[in-house]
Amino acid sequence: MAEPEIAPSKGLERTLSREHYLSPELFAREKERIFLREWFHAGREEDVATPGSYLVVEVAGESVLVVRTREGTLRAYYNVCRHRGCQLVLTGSDSAGCAPELAGSFASGIKCPYHAWTYTLEGALRTAPYLDEDAGIRKDELSLHPVGIDTWGGFFFLNLVPREAEARGHTLRAQLGEAATRLANYPLADLRRVKRITYEVAANWKVMLENYNECYHCAGVHPELCKVVPSFKVRGGSDLDWERGIEHAEGAWTFTRSGTSTRDPFPGLSDDERVRHKGELIYPNFMISLSADHVAAFTVWPRSAEHTTIDCDFLFHPNEIAKPAFDPSDAIEFWDLVNTQDWKICEGVQRGMRSRVFESGFYAPMESFSLDIRRYVGERLSGEGK
Repeated sequence: MAEPEIAPSKGLERTLSREHYLSPELFAREKERIFLREWFHAGREEDVATPGSYLVVEVAGESVLVVRTREGTLRAYYNVCRHRGCQLVLTGSDSAGCAPELAGSFASGIKCPYHAWTYTLEGALRTAPYLDEDAGIRKDELSLHPVGIDTWGGFFFLNLVPREAEARGHTLRAQLGEAATRLANYPLADLRRVKRITYEVAANWKVMLENYNECYHCAGVHPELCKVVPSFKVRGGSDLDWERGIEHAEGAWTFTRSGTSTRDPFPGLSDDERVRHKGELIYPNFMISLSADHVAAFTVWPRSAEHTTIDCDFLFHPNEIAKPAFDPSDAIEFWDLVNTQDWKICEGVQRGMRSRVFESGFYAPMESFSLDIRRYVGERLSGEGK
C-alpha cells in the first residue's frame, strides 16, 4: 500500500487520476466516447489531391478509406465491403510478407478484392457479379458505410458517427471554435508539406496534450527554444498572450536556432503575426504551431493507454518552395530538437505515473490551460475524473 499522501498547498488543482493514463479499460472508453464521436484530424487534402486518389487511415482501431471523387469532393467510408466484410483496401501483410500500399488511385471504382463487388467513388454499389434485382439484391441499400469528413485550412477531419454528429449539431466548425478565427490570416490551405517526422512515444496521448498546453516546463526542458523566445521562461510562462501571439527575442521572428530565416513571411499576416508565434490545441488530437514563414502541424494518434504515434508535418508556402535556394532544414532541425525534448520528458512522466505512490498529479496556477484536458475528458466520460 502507498503511504498516505501529504495534502498539497491550497490553489493546486488535481490532474486526472493515474488510471486515466494507465488503464486499458479507460482507454477503451475514450475510444468510444471521444475518438469515435469527435472530429478527428487525420491528414491534409494534398494527400488525396486528384480525382480517384485514396488514403487509408486508422482512427481508434477503425480503418477508414478517404477518397477524392471525380467531381473533386472528398468522401470517407469505413474500409469494409457490404458483402462479406472484407477490407476494400487491404491493410495487413499479404502472404509474401509485403505490406500493401495505404495510398493510391482507383481506376474506375472501389473494387473489393474478395468477390469483386464494386462501388462508385460516391460509395454506391455499382456491380455485384452474377447478382441483380431478380436475385434479391437491392443496390440502393448496400452503399458503403459513410464516415463524416470535413476540411479546414487544407486539413481534413473525420467523424465515425456522422449521423449522430449531425443529429446533435456537432459540426467541425463548432469543434474548432475560435481557433479558426484566430488563425484566419494564415494561408493554411495554400501551404504544402515538405517533410513529415513520425515519433513513437511511450506515453498516454493526454500527457502530450497537457505538455503542449503549458510552458511551465520550457525553461528546464527547452533551453534552445527559450533563447529564441525568452518569455517562455518568465514566471513559468504564466503571462503569455497566445491570442496576440508570443513575442520573440530582439531581432528574432521565427522558430529556428537563430530566430531568423531567409524565407519571406506568409502573405496576409498582421504586423504582430509577422514577428510573433501562435499555437492552438484543437481537441482531441491536433496541435498546430505557427511561425511567420512555416507551420508545424502535429497529428496525435492514440494507440493504447501507454503508446502514442505523433506525425509532425512541416508546411511551407509554395512560393518559397519554388525558389532554387529553398532549404527548410533550419526550421525542421530546430523543431525536431524541441519535439525530441518534449517526448523524452513525456515518457518520463508516463514511467513515473506507474509508481505505486502516484495517485494523481497537480496543476500549478500557471498550468491553468492544462486543466482543459481534465474538463474535456471528464465531460465526455460522463463526469469521470472531475
